[in-house]
Amino acid sequence: MAHFLLRSRAVLPYRAIQSSTVFAAARPAPSLWQQQQQRLQQQRWSSHSPLGTALDPPRKKVTVGSIQSMYKKGEPITVITAHDFPSAHVADSAGMDIILVGDSLAMVALGMQDTSEVTVEDMLLHCRSVARATKAAFTVGDLPMGSYEISPEQALETAIRFIKHGRVHGIKLEGGKEMAPTISKITKAGIPVLAHVGLTPQRQNSLGGFRVQGKTSKGALRVLEDALAVQEAGCFGMVLEAVPAEVASIITQKLSVPTIGIGAGSGCSGQVLVQVDMSGYFPPGRFIPKFVKQYGNVWAESFRAIESYREDVKKRQYPAPEHTYPIPKEELDAFVRDVEKL
Repeated sequence: MAHFLLRSRAVLPYRAIQSSTVFAAARPAPSLWQQQQQRLQQQRWSSHSPLGTALDPPRKKVTVGSIQSMYKKGEPITVITAHDFPSAHVADSAGMDIILVGDSLAMVALGMQDTSEVTVEDMLLHCRSVARATKAAFTVGDLPMGSYEISPEQALETAIRFIKHGRVHGIKLEGGKEMAPTISKITKAGIPVLAHVGLTPQRQNSLGGFRVQGKTSKGALRVLEDALAVQEAGCFGMVLEAVPAEVASIITQKLSVPTIGIGAGSGCSGQVLVQVDMSGYFPPGRFIPKFVKQYGNVWAESFRAIESYREDVKKRQYPAPEHTYPIPKEELDAFVRDVEKL
C-alpha cells in the first residue's frame, strides 16, 4: 500500500524554524514538538518511518570510567534490560546508565522456555537493534550458554563478535572462580566485562533450579570468593543475583568494583531488572519473581488500545476524515468522469 504514496527517502535533521516578527505577533510560535511533527508530516506520507529522537538535550555518554566514578561517589547505578529498538529507545531516553541485552530475551522476546535455547546469532541480532537506539547508556551484551565455557579463546572470539557485529560496548558472562581466566583473557583484549555471580540462571540444572544462593555461611563465603576472583580477573562490575540482602551488602563492601543487584537487596552498588517484568508487559496470571517491583502495566494499556482500534475498525469509525489524504475537488471530479468512461 505504501508503494504509491509520496514519501522522502530520508528525514532531514531537525532545525528550529525562526518565526518572523509579523507571524509572532499574529499567533504564538509553535512549540519545538509541534515544529518537529509539522516537518515530519511534510516529509513522510508512510508508516515506514523511524521512531525519531528525543527533543531533550543529549546526555553525556556513559563509559566504564563514568560507571567507576558513580561507584566511588556512592551514586546508585541504574541498569535495565532491552531486547529491541523500542525497548532500548525508551530506556535510554529515561536516563538508564547501563542497558543490558540479557539472555532473558529468550523468554520475553522469543517465547523460549529458558535461556539455554538462545544462540549467539539470536543475541547479535537483538544487540544490533538495541545499539541503534542507544545514544548515551553503556550497552552490554549477554554471552549465551555454550558460547564461552569451552575455553578462554572461545569466549574471546565470541566477545569480539559481540563488539564488532553486535555493536555493544561490553559483554556479560556467568560464573565465578572457574571463569576468572576467561574474564582475564577478554579484558586483556580491551573488552569490558560485567561478571555474574550468585544465582547463575544458565546453570539452573546443576543448581537444582532457580534457588537463592549464599543462605548458609559456607554458601555465602563461596559467593564472596567468586566475587573476589572475578574482580581480580578484571571485570568492571558484577551482577549479584538471588543472594540474601545482608550477604550482598557485606560482599559489596569487600569489593572495589560495583555490584549490580537483582534479588540481592538495596545494599548493592546498583540494581537491574528485566524491562518486561518491571513495566508489566505480560498477561495477567504470569509468574513474576519475588524481587520484581511492577512499575507499570504496559500489557493493560496495549490491550486497551488494540481493543479500541479493533472496535473502531469494526464500526467504521476509523479512519476518520482527519486520517486520510486530501485530493483537490476538480481532480476528484475528473477521476470520476474518467472512471465512468471505462
